[in-house]
Amino acid sequence: MTRFALFTPPLMTDSRAASGPATRRLLTLAGLLLVALNLRPALTSVSPVLTRIGHDLGLASAGQGVLTTLPVLCLGLAAPLAPRLARRIGPERAVLAVLIVLAFALIVRPYTATAGLFLGTAVAGGAIGVMGVLLPGLVKRDFPNSIGLMTGLYTMALNLGASLAAGATEPLRLAFGDDWRAALAFWLAPAVIAAVAWIAQMHAVAKPRTGTGGPKRLYRDPLAWQVTAFMGLQSSLAYIVFGWLPTILADRGMAPVTAGLALSISILVQVASALVAPAIGARMRDQRAVLCVVLATTLAGLAGCLYAPIASIWLWIVVLGLGQGGSFSMALTLLALRAPDAETASELSGMAQGVGYVTAAFGPLAVGLIHQFFGSWSAIGGLLGVIGLAAMAAALGAGRDRQVVAS
Repeated sequence: MTRFALFTPPLMTDSRAASGPATRRLLTLAGLLLVALNLRPALTSVSPVLTRIGHDLGLASAGQGVLTTLPVLCLGLAAPLAPRLARRIGPERAVLAVLIVLAFALIVRPYTATAGLFLGTAVAGGAIGVMGVLLPGLVKRDFPNSIGLMTGLYTMALNLGASLAAGATEPLRLAFGDDWRAALAFWLAPAVIAAVAWIAQMHAVAKPRTGTGGPKRLYRDPLAWQVTAFMGLQSSLAYIVFGWLPTILADRGMAPVTAGLALSISILVQVASALVAPAIGARMRDQRAVLCVVLATTLAGLAGCLYAPIASIWLWIVVLGLGQGGSFSMALTLLALRAPDAETASELSGMAQGVGYVTAAFGPLAVGLIHQFFGSWSAIGGLLGVIGLAAMAAALGAGRDRQVVAS
């Protein structure tokens, strides 16, 4: 078993090699990467214009916190639907169907008043959750001999989409005549492009056999819960950054465009550590040291963004990106390292994403509530510290050289 592999859906057991004409391989690669590019813009495009949305729709910090929490919550709630949908219509058709749902949500949510904004954001989060479960399994199935490279490219595409949306949404708002609705609707375009590319590559992909074994139960295994806790807690810090960092930096004196650019750069920096951390961690028998280092780096970056002089903020933006890129990639790597086989890894991935992302959703909401109650961003430092230390405690369990046992 390749130690860098991402195992997700329990429905694909076909180990078909990605052989055949180069055109077919390129179409498959392009389809996968373009879909991966759409797994974060619905989330990271909101935070750069969150203040404008709150002003125009009368949303206080608590309401804005709910808006940043909804997609993450639905990401976790929808994850268990992915295997069932793929069994019913096939994984490729499932990805296409959910991608179309995402596109519809992206165009509807800015133009249907407050209720539509919240509903569209929730639907977009659910669609992303389903695709996030299916795509890594397709990567493993279609490129079994290039798992490490393809996992890196997949992560890079995901981070690139997040970074583009974070950095470009505020300039788009200005370019569209101070219209945040048009800026949010713009992110329909990558979804449409991905859908066209996905349809093109579907003709080149043979229908895989689906798994026949029953699901393995991991809910009684302490190690599985430690891996899940690490996934959820580090994700909570990530989605707090996605949802609130531009607003925090703008309140500290940055121009809104610059604040959105800061988030974009932080996400871009994640690409480097997302590739390096697993390369180091997977070669070690015990991953606790690597996990603690990336978490400590994340906490240092968060503290700098909250409390350091604004003149030094770019240093802390880079530190934050390095920490969070390593944390996310190590969370994915643990899914393979802690499982004895691909089927168990699939179940562990479903548990970690489903439960973990639901847990992560409460982070952005808590930030909004704390800010509204205290009227200061400094007050959220305690929350971030508690989440970070809890993640470190989970890492000390999840990073041990052991494997989960299904019951």
